[in-house]
Amino acid sequence: MVPFTDLKAEYLAIRNELLEVMEQVAKDGWFILGRQVEAFEREFAAYLGVRHIVTVNSGSDALYLALQALGIGPGDEVITASHTFISTADAIVRNGAAPVFAETNPYTYCIEPAEITKHLTARTKAVIPVHLYGHPADMKAIMDIASAHNLLIIEDACQAHGAEFEGRKVGTFGQVGCFSFYPTKNLGAYGDGGAVATNDDALADKLRMMRNYGQPVKYQHNFIGVNSRLDEMQAAILRIKLKYLDARNQKRIAIAQRYSQQLAALNLQLPIPYGPVKHVYHQYVIAADNRDALKNKLAERGIQTQIHYPIPIHRQKAYLSYCCGLKLPITERICSRILSLPIFPEMSDQILGEIIAEVIRCL
Repeated sequence: MVPFTDLKAEYLAIRNELLEVMEQVAKDGWFILGRQVEAFEREFAAYLGVRHIVTVNSGSDALYLALQALGIGPGDEVITASHTFISTADAIVRNGAAPVFAETNPYTYCIEPAEITKHLTARTKAVIPVHLYGHPADMKAIMDIASAHNLLIIEDACQAHGAEFEGRKVGTFGQVGCFSFYPTKNLGAYGDGGAVATNDDALADKLRMMRNYGQPVKYQHNFIGVNSRLDEMQAAILRIKLKYLDARNQKRIAIAQRYSQQLAALNLQLPIPYGPVKHVYHQYVIAADNRDALKNKLAERGIQTQIHYPIPIHRQKAYLSYCCGLKLPITERICSRILSLPIFPEMSDQILGEIIAEVIRCL
């Protein structure tokens, strides 16, 4: 059996370092908002090149709290992609705003900037571009649109740790960038976790209060907040993993390049980087006309694959009331053809070769 991902192999590679810091946290006896969280926020901010990182308990809460901190609420519209994980849209609805779904670029699988302008109204307040599967959205075009129409930009970088557009890390272009540390992400914790990146001092201060019951100091509550805190153990684990992020991303890139070289002659659409970007391949997503048959054949040969995401958000039952019969033919075609092949830094050349051989054999 070839697994879709292998978190055990990642753990074994850095086991001693992880056990040491986990034991240190336990010995310290301080588990919430302590020195490990402070250090990780400082180190991840330096890695991205931003002034502030505010950690929270998930990527979903990072998006939710970012929108709330920016004052997005009832009466506002927020444009985003329909081809993304559901939490992107959930963050909009949870704040009382209306999601507006724009068409997807057929090659990058990110929101198409030209389509954003088609959905602008007097109520449009923000855009959430998603850097999907590790490929950056076209941030130059998106920021130009934002500047021209006075829009807020909230980057969903939950799948793109270390990805770059024009040499700049994604998550650093808009007012905020949101990250997830779900265990399978390029930078993953051993549980849920998330963060908001920003260069706005006041916004960072507000987010720090929001994640901790609206408290500037203990037992003083300036507004209604929530409990959304990254714990010390996860922060300590993430500090170790952050040291290896770039090297692990390079391994993902090397695996993706071999996939693309050896599958190039087949009748497949391959995830090649488009534009001045660094694609970090959170997923290696191909597109095939016979996607379901290919997935089944690979499963029969012991190769796990996944479909991210088979039903676009505008066709999900929970969102039908927001979409009024909206049709996004490019997005819908993408969702009917895509298939994610296994990719993880510990994948051996032998296993990779076996996967490639089976894909060729199954087509």
